[in-house]
Amino acid sequence: MSRCATVSQSLDEPVSGTAATATTWLLLEQPGPWGAKALTSSHLDPELGRALEAAADGTGVRVALIRRPGRHADPGTSATRQVYAAHTVPGRGWLHSATTREPRRLLDLDFAGLGAGDHRSLGAVLGGRPHQGEPLALVCTNGKRDRCCALLGRPLAAELVASGVRGVWEVTHLGGHRFAPTVLVLPYGYAYGRAGAHTVKEALHGAREGRVVVEGCRGCSAWERPGQAAELAVRSAAGEYRAGVLSVVRTDGAAARWEVTVAHTDGRRWRVTVAQGASLPPRPDSCGTAVLGTPARMDVVEVRELRPTALAS
Repeated sequence: MSRCATVSQSLDEPVSGTAATATTWLLLEQPGPWGAKALTSSHLDPELGRALEAAADGTGVRVALIRRPGRHADPGTSATRQVYAAHTVPGRGWLHSATTREPRRLLDLDFAGLGAGDHRSLGAVLGGRPHQGEPLALVCTNGKRDRCCALLGRPLAAELVASGVRGVWEVTHLGGHRFAPTVLVLPYGYAYGRAGAHTVKEALHGAREGRVVVEGCRGCSAWERPGQAAELAVRSAAGEYRAGVLSVVRTDGAAARWEVTVAHTDGRRWRVTVAQGASLPPRPDSCGTAVLGTPARMDVVEVRELRPTALAS
């Protein structure tokens, strides 16, 4: 049987503008097996999982579970858990880390504040501090959600660890199973699809240098999908790969056509026309369904740099 990722790649479905959206990622280490909806189907207390989902709803925070690559033994509920929080809005981004033996303490965090970029509650509740280690590579490996994530993601995570790459974690869900293996790189929040070890290493090397690698990039999670596609198109058109210098400042229109304004910290602006198309022919967007669909795709129609006289229009 064809896997959804194999079909997507064979049809050359574009990956730009397909990243999960979140202004802030909140990541909790949870060893052991994960179910399809890991927050409520793992060794984490399902009541706590539901409470975390409810607390994050509408705040811009996306909660996910992480674990070390390799065997998925659970040493027990008293183990110290790693916690990360990352705000991905360019120019205001940060990555903080903490540890806890009591995952329920995450409910004391100010989720609205975290989503808006305020990390103070992480410090007050969990003693969180700025992350001092390597950038993080989160590889989606949840085979209960989609088998492509396990079949393609777990070997990638293992290969990265075996080759000495630091900061590699398995993560429960990044969306877009058909682009497996999918990877999120923090602190900047850019996601990658059909990612090989070379691409991930390049993306991590870029993150260390404050640079964004656009090869295989699905977009920055801080933006909605038209903005993700527009920002990547401006990077390619302008040859601008520094992190934190481009922002989506305005999006006009609605499905299936948008005019997206992308601004540079140096004052330049671009207007990008993005059209929503359908990926044809019909195909399964997940191995977990036999239903054929036509996943939405973000097609960049035009990238136009605005002259100063046109900025007011």
